[in-house]
Amino acid sequence: MRIGIIGCGQLARMLALAGLPLGLKFSFVADTGSDTDLSCVEGLGLIAPWQAGDNLADLYDALGQPDAFTVEKEQVDLNLLHGLAAFCRIAPSVNSVAHCKSRIEEKQLLAQLQIPSVPFCYGIDLNQSAKELGLPMVLKSLHDGYDGKNQWLVKDDRQLAQLAASPPQTDYLAEQWVAFDREVSLIGVRSTTGDTQFYPLTENVHHQGILVRSIAPAQGITPLMQQTAEDYMRAIFDALPYVGVFAMELFVVGDKLLVNELAPRVHNSGHWTQLGAMTCQFENHLRAIVGLPLGATQAQGATAMLNLLGTAAAPREALTTNASLHWYNKTPQPQRKVGHININACDHAQLQQQIAQVEARLSR
Repeated sequence: MRIGIIGCGQLARMLALAGLPLGLKFSFVADTGSDTDLSCVEGLGLIAPWQAGDNLADLYDALGQPDAFTVEKEQVDLNLLHGLAAFCRIAPSVNSVAHCKSRIEEKQLLAQLQIPSVPFCYGIDLNQSAKELGLPMVLKSLHDGYDGKNQWLVKDDRQLAQLAASPPQTDYLAEQWVAFDREVSLIGVRSTTGDTQFYPLTENVHHQGILVRSIAPAQGITPLMQQTAEDYMRAIFDALPYVGVFAMELFVVGDKLLVNELAPRVHNSGHWTQLGAMTCQFENHLRAIVGLPLGATQAQGATAMLNLLGTAAAPREALTTNASLHWYNKTPQPQRKVGHININACDHAQLQQQIAQVEARLSR
């Protein structure tokens, strides 16, 4: 069986690496508008370039006629997905990707399902948004906003006046600034048969909008909070309906959970599953879309994931006995994710010691 992946980044790479032991073959669609660096996936399968207007029958043949297509990112051309759907199954579906491609459609889906999210305004001017939401507030572009990009924090009246005089040259919504206790994420998966599995909630630490560390399972999470997050995701699964791995980022505010963002794909905050779960998110995504039984998702001890940003060479010297390195083979650039290190321990106390050892070696 051959799986086509839209995109040629590290998520596509890790999907292929997880699928090769399953006997799967892979092809990659290189969007010439953005995926110009193919170093992540070279040698892992067929690669074919695509740009708007290309003949999709020719593309499908060049990719070896995949049995199914999936995505490594939500910011893809929906016309491409609709066109490829004439040849084979798309998982997750075009509808699922579309709902998470636009922030306003995402918000509307959550509101429809009565899932609490961050209060927002859309379609009104900045001053009116500030009256309704208060300051601080954050502006987010409806598309192409990730790793802190295309987002603007409005702290006070002075910044509000500056932005009102020269607003972002893109469609955006305004969100209330939430004084959250911490950020967590839930990774879940739904198969073609409707079976679901969920990983434990993961605590995430960001710097300048970029994820730098994940800890799983998140400490201080009650069974009710885990169940609540799973119930939210089940509702989304059923509404779309969804097939594959899905990520939901949330703010913890006291004992409440507010959904921040959704991602219809494998996710950076799920990388810890490569070392800390019986079945990693990448294998479970492939199992889901090809109709295999889903793998176990329970945590094996305590695990951390440390992102490597802009590092020029694979830091093998930073490894310890309980750590594993995943190098993406990407051209290094400042703040670019070029790899990550997973660290596993028996419990969170030992995990913190292991993290300190790895970080000390990274800083040398």
